[in-house]
Amino acid sequence: MSNDNKKISLAVVRRLPRYYRYLYDLLQSGVTRISSRELSEKMGVTASQIRQDLNCFGGFGQQGYGYNVQNLFNEISKILGTDHRFNVIIIGLGNMGHALANYENFKKRGFDIIGIFDIKPELIGTTVNNIKVMHMDELDEFVKNNRVDIGILSVPYGQTPAIADRLGRLGVKGLWNFSPMDLKLPYDIEIENVHLSDSLMVLGYKIDSKMKK
Repeated sequence: MSNDNKKISLAVVRRLPRYYRYLYDLLQSGVTRISSRELSEKMGVTASQIRQDLNCFGGFGQQGYGYNVQNLFNEISKILGTDHRFNVIIIGLGNMGHALANYENFKKRGFDIIGIFDIKPELIGTTVNNIKVMHMDELDEFVKNNRVDIGILSVPYGQTPAIADRLGRLGVKGLWNFSPMDLKLPYDIEIENVHLSDSLMVLGYKIDSKMKK
């Protein structure tokens, strides 16, 4: 497997979680071996694309045999870092923040929520999924005393830049931003902007296009 991930395009990286999910399902179904053609039929990605993607990291397949599902799953898990644990905090316990705090799959994928922060008095001191909700005034001290890898931002639009900047200055390594803005910060911090409405609008476009035919 190549260790020079800087040369791997973001498009390839974004497809890796799909491989991970499909391979996991195959393992649960008892499948031990699969060809790129069979995998392409399940995923809706061409066999050529699959081979190109996996060759970026070393290939993993054998001509005439295909891929060992368990081995490929393990390798992609390593590439995605799921063999490590990431400490995560949630900023903002609105509807989205509450749903994210209760999402059990995060822990299965290696992401441990260790803190939740808000400013509403009625929420401070309550617990969500066995995690105590703290006031934003406690954020700096918490981050200084705990390893925080990722901050999930689920706060109103106007509050997002200041909170993101605060987390960046505190040395948080990555932000998962659910605010409807594309964040950019002058720090060494990775940012993944998530726009749920964009995906929903694309779905609406697809439906509308069919209706117009």
